[in-house]
Amino acid sequence: MPASDSNKLKKELGLFDVFAISTGAMFSSGFFLLPGLAAAKAGPSVFVAYLIAGILILPAMFSVAELSTALPRAGGAYYFLDRSLGSMVGTIGGLGTYFALTLKTAFALIGIGAYAAFFIELPIKTVAVSLTFLFMLVNVVGAKETTALQRILVAILLTVLAFFLVQGTMFVSTQDVSVTQSRIEPFLPFGLSGLLSTVGFVFVSYAGLTKVASVAEEIKNPDRNIPLGMILSLTVTSVVYVVGVFIMVSVLDPVALQSDLTPVATAAESFFTWLPGSTGLFLVVAAALAAFASTGNAGLLSASRYPLAMARDRLLPDFFARIGRFRTPTLSIVTTGFVIILFILTLDEEGIAKLASAFQLFIFVLLNLSVLVMRESRIQSYDPGYRSPLYPWMQIFGIFTSLVLIAYMGWIAILFTVGVVALCLIWYFNYARNRVERHGAIYHWFQRLGQRRNAHLDIEFRGIMKEKGLRTNDPFEEIVARSIVLDVTVPVSFEDTVGLASERLSKRLNKTAGEISESFLKGTLTGNTPVAGGVALPHFRSDLVDSVEIVLLRSKHPVSVPVDDPLTPEREPNEDVNTIFFLVSPDSDPGQHLRILAQIAGRVDEDSFAADWLNAQSEQELREVLLRDERFLTLRVDRKTASQTLVGKALREIALEEHCLVALIQRDGDIVIPTGKTVLLHGDRLTIIGEPNGLRKLGERYG
Repeated sequence: MPASDSNKLKKELGLFDVFAISTGAMFSSGFFLLPGLAAAKAGPSVFVAYLIAGILILPAMFSVAELSTALPRAGGAYYFLDRSLGSMVGTIGGLGTYFALTLKTAFALIGIGAYAAFFIELPIKTVAVSLTFLFMLVNVVGAKETTALQRILVAILLTVLAFFLVQGTMFVSTQDVSVTQSRIEPFLPFGLSGLLSTVGFVFVSYAGLTKVASVAEEIKNPDRNIPLGMILSLTVTSVVYVVGVFIMVSVLDPVALQSDLTPVATAAESFFTWLPGSTGLFLVVAAALAAFASTGNAGLLSASRYPLAMARDRLLPDFFARIGRFRTPTLSIVTTGFVIILFILTLDEEGIAKLASAFQLFIFVLLNLSVLVMRESRIQSYDPGYRSPLYPWMQIFGIFTSLVLIAYMGWIAILFTVGVVALCLIWYFNYARNRVERHGAIYHWFQRLGQRRNAHLDIEFRGIMKEKGLRTNDPFEEIVARSIVLDVTVPVSFEDTVGLASERLSKRLNKTAGEISESFLKGTLTGNTPVAGGVALPHFRSDLVDSVEIVLLRSKHPVSVPVDDPLTPEREPNEDVNTIFFLVSPDSDPGQHLRILAQIAGRVDEDSFAADWLNAQSEQELREVLLRDERFLTLRVDRKTASQTLVGKALREIALEEHCLVALIQRDGDIVIPTGKTVLLHGDRLTIIGEPNGLRKLGERYG
């Protein structure tokens, strides 16, 4: 069930917000608590375990980045798994990831009490519960306010950690080599199996990287900001983890490290002796508190989107999908807060970390599988703005390594994972199964079997494409600016309009009018021509076409368009339209073809379109109606206005703003396709396309 406009979340998170959420969700327990516990399992090689874990997270990161840019929806892993592998796996992924994330958040909040004890003795769990209530309040107020706090916390954290790494590296480099050597030998006291089990144990340190996917619906320009933010976050975090843990291993006594819940503070006390009093310790504790707080804050933000997304799809009760007065999922946030409190009060630190890591590895197996399914399903509207490198080997490697790490984590972790899966299945079969009719993309993969392909999935993905809009390099404005316009004033049939459009297009394409007409009619007769709101969109792709071309047709008299779908038993009557857009694209880029269709559909859906279109007085005005947005400007060259300076100048002599282009000139009723040599005359009407800021400046300059 797609989100209605009233239930949609605001898009207000940028690149630094993505970086801050990912980074804040990774630091804290992984750096400030786990190194000591992990050292007890791996010995001095613990920093290598962090390095390996950082490498092994790459397949999951690339897969989540691809899925998030294709399907930017609240719910992250749940939404991806549901739409790729079906609602049963989606239920497992959604509820399981939700509990794994709340476990990790609880772990982080417990850490606040451990570090705060350096200055004031307070009950650790009481502090954690109190902070949970505080973060619940911040999250209810809004994602923007939540991420504003997140940016501050992450900035403090990274500043202090940079200071810690520089000072610690200098201390280790000047320390007696024999001392360092004694600390790191034997390097593998528990063998290779001890190292591998530790990799799985510390894997939870990086699991927060992918949690930004759960707020993908609220991210501006997700095609750029999600993958770039995640890559920057992983790079910074990996350096801090590996170098920082190596410093701890080199500075602290191995036995002391293995029982230390505050190893960063203990290490800092060894080399911040030059600072007055307890300044060094204070800085580290401040960074730790910022880290734990950022993880708690980001964890609550991310986790709360899972019940929201699942309720939208009727896998959970509807009330979880309600958006409160601050446009946030209030009930979902409050419920998540109380689940975190339950874990804080009932589990210990090591148990939380191990259980969260094991289930997260299982989810990464499914996410890597999701990319394989989505790619091989060949759903054209699956259109990620970022594609995982080294497909499919990257995903296969991620699946294999995750399963190996789970095996090395022991029976308790495996049984916990199996137990969570079993509980999710019980919920699915007893509550959700009869409430959904949706099947995943995996059925498209096996569509040759003729069973259970879900046509609604493609429709839903096209709706997401419509919301995402065009990409930067999609030449929509240029296409419309050079479009062929047909303004028909006599009664015509649909076949007549196809013939008129095909005749004009044949002069631009490497196809005859008959071939073009046949392609349009074939698509319409097989139910592939969208018709809604008095507008029809016949379209096709061809490998004989080199560029995207469009014909804009307005008919004074209604045109009867066949809309019957031969695959359905019902006979749908023809629909009357006054507007027909004929679109032809190269076969090499189906995604761009669908994005252009989605852009046209979005413009047609606007309340003002029908009246503006029918009232347009010329071909140029018809083009402008379709283009009407912030990336388009019409400028009239007139000796009585500021534009008089343009009269008599060639276009190449005019300094336009960056990324702005004169796409069309209307002169004495004719259309002129401009070149650099074109000289502007009094009365010319220019169609300029480009970036909004540049167009605004041109409008101010020339009135």
